[in-house]
Amino acid sequence: MKKIGFLSFGHWTPSSQSQTRSASDTLLQSIELAVAAEELGADGAYFRVHHFARQLSSPFPLLAAVGARTSRIEIGTAVIDMRYENPLYMAEDAGAADLIAGGRLQLGISRGSPEQVIDGWRYFGYAPAEGESDADMARRHTSVFLDILGGKGFAQPNPRPMFPNPPGLLRLEPHSEGLLDRIWWGAATNATAEWAAKLGMNLQSSTLKFDESGKPFHIQQAEQIRAFRAAWKAAGHEREPRVSVSRSIFALVDDRDRAYFGSSDSQDHFGYIEPEKLAVFGRSYAAEPDVLIEQLKDDEAIAEADTLLLTVPNQLGVDYNAHVIEAILTHVAPALGWR
Repeated sequence: MKKIGFLSFGHWTPSSQSQTRSASDTLLQSIELAVAAEELGADGAYFRVHHFARQLSSPFPLLAAVGARTSRIEIGTAVIDMRYENPLYMAEDAGAADLIAGGRLQLGISRGSPEQVIDGWRYFGYAPAEGESDADMARRHTSVFLDILGGKGFAQPNPRPMFPNPPGLLRLEPHSEGLLDRIWWGAATNATAEWAAKLGMNLQSSTLKFDESGKPFHIQQAEQIRAFRAAWKAAGHEREPRVSVSRSIFALVDDRDRAYFGSSDSQDHFGYIEPEKLAVFGRSYAAEPDVLIEQLKDDEAIAEADTLLLTVPNQLGVDYNAHVIEAILTHVAPALGWR
């Protein structure tokens, strides 16, 4: 069995060709798609976070709304850019959303990717400390966030409080027990995957990573996952970690599918998303179900992961994206032993 969810970037555009022409459209349709995915038997509804873009950004209102409308499906992010986050305020928001969802939150966090503006986190009031990079700042914010989620008191109580306090130092409220074990790190290198393992975070690996060997994407990603698991074991954590990978996968089962994705490029690509850092971008999969099944059997990273996130074209609307998810669950997953 493999957990199968969807991942939406939440794009919107005023174009007449888009089903999501405003932020309102995207947010409301994201909730409806999560409801539909749960009804279809999918396991997760995940959302990407980008700032200064016509995409999903502030995740916690959306996660709380999805949590209130669903009862079983996992609800998460992939990923929240920790360069932009106040870890204490984030811990309060995350605790509230997780309690509303009944403990189903799966929060993917990371250093983030290149953004729409230069050093966008500076507009949010954050700057690296002396000698830090922006990636160092993200990891510092993450360490504070993880400490807070542990639930230990750290703040000195007022001797004359407005309301009675429990004894000892105070923690942030609301606190959601168990959320700390459901934090994931989006890693683009083997080294950051190993760092995440040492801190006890689960691993999210997306449709790209920095090139470290020149090998095909799925092989590099599988090697990253194995490095993560080895580091986890060496750290001596008691629980088993989770690992997710993201893929663009479309089963061509009707004329709409063939029109939208019948000519999709099916090759890995190498390119640059940051200066002097070569990245490898994973292929898309789009084929008739029987062909798709044979192709996916050879994807080493999917085989290594316990969770698969299907990237969905949210601008095509809720009905079509529910169809995309259902096609994988019905025509592909059983033959591969995922269901």
